[in-house]
Amino acid sequence: GMVLKPEPIFNAMDSIDKTADTRVILMCPQGRPFNQDIANELSQAEHLVFICGHYEGYDERIRENLVTDEISMGDYVLTGGELPAMVMTDAIVRLLPGVLGNQQSHEDDSFQDGLLEFPQYTRPREYKGMGVPDVLLSGNHANIEKWRHEQKIFRTWTKRPDLLNY
Repeated sequence: GMVLKPEPIFNAMDSIDKTADTRVILMCPQGRPFNQDIANELSQAEHLVFICGHYEGYDERIRENLVTDEISMGDYVLTGGELPAMVMTDAIVRLLPGVLGNQQSHEDDSFQDGLLEFPQYTRPREYKGMGVPDVLLSGNHANIEKWRHEQKIFRTWTKRPDLLNY
């Protein structure tokens, strides 16, 4: 199989401006599984560089001398690291100020607080006999927040109980 040679990767790294805060991320199955906590962490970095292998991987000298982080997209192997790097970039960039229309938008997202997101509703108030929960129409913001929190816990319990700390 094909293994990335060290020379082109070292030359590429030498040609870019790096800071003390530069994170060099190696996309590889042996890395930490990517999650929202890592997205939050990396969104605070000043500079990110992704190294994406293809087929068999990398010369070990790349891993040992250039890399600050090894990250995996899960317990499976892809033909290359390009798609995982794109997924990570999207998850990270949406956390940066000014990217989303409202900075608060991502705070209720799934995984941001370890729970899945609460159900969402829009207009019309009723559709084919299915209605919006009354609490959401009440105007009582405290009750709405309480309902949302309860729904987050319930949804997480029913769909992803592995996320809950017992």
